Amino acid sequence: MDLLLLASQWLLVTLAAGRSSMPRLQLSYRDLLVTNRSTLFLGPRGKLDLRVLYLDEYRDRLFLGGRDTLYSLRLDQAGPDPKEILWPPQPGQKEECILKGRDPLTECANYIRVLHPYNRTHLLACGTGAFQPMCALITVGHRGEHVFNLNQASVEGGRGRCPHEPDRPFSSTFVGGELYTGLTADFLGREAVIFRTGGARPALRSDTDQSLLHDPRFVGAALIPDNADRDNDKVYFFFSEAVALPDGGSGQAIVSRVGRICVNDAGGQRVLVNKWSTFLKARLICSVPTPGGADTYFDQLEDVFLLWPKDGKSPEVYALFSTLSAVFQGFAVCVYHMADIWEVFNGPFAHRDGPQHQWGPYVGKVPFPRPGVCPSKTTSQPGRPFGSTKDYPDDVLQFTRAHPLMFRSVLPRHGRPILVKTHLPYRLLQIVVDRVEAEDGAYDVIFLGTDVGSVLKVIAFQTGKSVEPEEAILEELQVFKVPTPIIEMEISVKRQMLYVGSPLGVAQLRLHQCETYGNACAECCLARDPYCAWDGNTCTRYQPSSNKRRFRRQDIRHGNPALQCLGQSPSGDVMGSMEATVVYGTEHNSTFLECRPKSPQATVHWFVQRPKDEQPDQKRGS
Repeated sequence: MDLLLLASQWLLVTLAAGRSSMPRLQLSYRDLLVTNRSTLFLGPRGKLDLRVLYLDEYRDRLFLGGRDTLYSLRLDQAGPDPKEILWPPQPGQKEECILKGRDPLTECANYIRVLHPYNRTHLLACGTGAFQPMCALITVGHRGEHVFNLNQASVEGGRGRCPHEPDRPFSSTFVGGELYTGLTADFLGREAVIFRTGGARPALRSDTDQSLLHDPRFVGAALIPDNADRDNDKVYFFFSEAVALPDGGSGQAIVSRVGRICVNDAGGQRVLVNKWSTFLKARLICSVPTPGGADTYFDQLEDVFLLWPKDGKSPEVYALFSTLSAVFQGFAVCVYHMADIWEVFNGPFAHRDGPQHQWGPYVGKVPFPRPGVCPSKTTSQPGRPFGSTKDYPDDVLQFTRAHPLMFRSVLPRHGRPILVKTHLPYRLLQIVVDRVEAEDGAYDVIFLGTDVGSVLKVIAFQTGKSVEPEEAILEELQVFKVPTPIIEMEISVKRQMLYVGSPLGVAQLRLHQCETYGNACAECCLARDPYCAWDGNTCTRYQPSSNKRRFRRQDIRHGNPALQCLGQSPSGDVMGSMEATVVYGTEHNSTFLECRPKSPQATVHWFVQRPKDEQPDQKRGS
């Protein structure tokens, strides 16, 4: 008898209209290398022990920090032309680290954890220094040069600028010659502070006496201007922290926060001397409404990415959260508008009062200048000479000290996550986003790094009047050969590349490779990839054009080739991308039927074609 694999029109329509949590394509480590989608750098010793990477678009270089080593890779030529700097701990530091009980193999080394541009020719680098942090300037030269040297005369202590531990979460950003860092600054990892160091001004830090930070886990820090007035510039920190349970129990809950401080904060004159006098924080909410009315909260902040618009103003904050539930493991992506964050910080302060010490809005008189605002033209007026935080009255500083938390929480766009993933076989750790112009508008393509060395490429959007956003997993890319956590990701829109870092090494990954989807219009349309479109001959990179007559077929929202690809296949209809395979077998004997679809979203149906029968019969079962 003849066994025939058929792909009929109704099957294709089901595939196009269906919604699957499976990726459209799964590409293995080998697939990525063979197709030149990915290139790897594992260092001369086969493993980087990577902790930090910095993408320098101006110099076309990628800087890496690992165990006792820094690397510089060129991106403007065929090969990376790596340069290396060996930077082990200072004499005696490793021995002292071992004597204090730390692991000589995994802790007592200089793990580079800070890399920031310092000026036009240097980077600032800081490492753990075998639990005695140290910093130095790295000479990198001008654009077009490939200089890479450590300035030994610049080596100095790095406490408050770099964590002691190789892997403890922390965040830092470099603004105006000063380093802002959120970290635990002591050997035991208990003193959680936000520091500002370097530059001509005295160092500033959090007021630990008031426990403003409760066992925080910092994941991001960035300068985000409020408006055109540079006096109002603020540095924002994103972190999770532990708080007491609202019912007064002995346990703790984890909540996520956004905190901010003024760049021109100088501390107080009598109160909060050399301490932050403008620090405020608010809660970030990322939850899914449930039919019973009780939301499912994603409280642990894993990573954040700022998606800046072309005008450089008011970025959107993409935040990756995880659950802390003992019942299931879940992850969610929520998006926040800066306008909503600003509104919360301009709203009521949180206040604890009453016999039950419940949180409520502060209803008393708020002193002037409003606690948390930056010294600017608004605060410095005739009769109100508040040109510096050192001029602020003591009652303003005391209020800030006692009320650092805002009463209202920051809610995400549309009031819910744009992406929710539960019961995954891996954890999601990193997020970056690219805004891509497609035929019917702009789409935000989300890249998610996992703890097994893979990257998910996802789009999420609203369809019709639906409240719930829809997701489409375009690709699952196994970047590294063996499971390894992805701890750093940087995106280059200029180069259309994603740089993926893990302790094992770093990979340069193309954001798209349209020909991978196949050589037919329907396959290209079903991919739903904003980077790709059918040009009449092949699936290729979509390029926005003012020429409306240019032939391009794309359907990101619906992925329906029946509407896009009629007459675009070799057979003259939409079914031209489907394959038919004939397998011959002997009656009363067994034959192994194998079919490996190109896409995990595809479904396979086997039919038996008996002699003289006009129509085949579908065979069900395994």
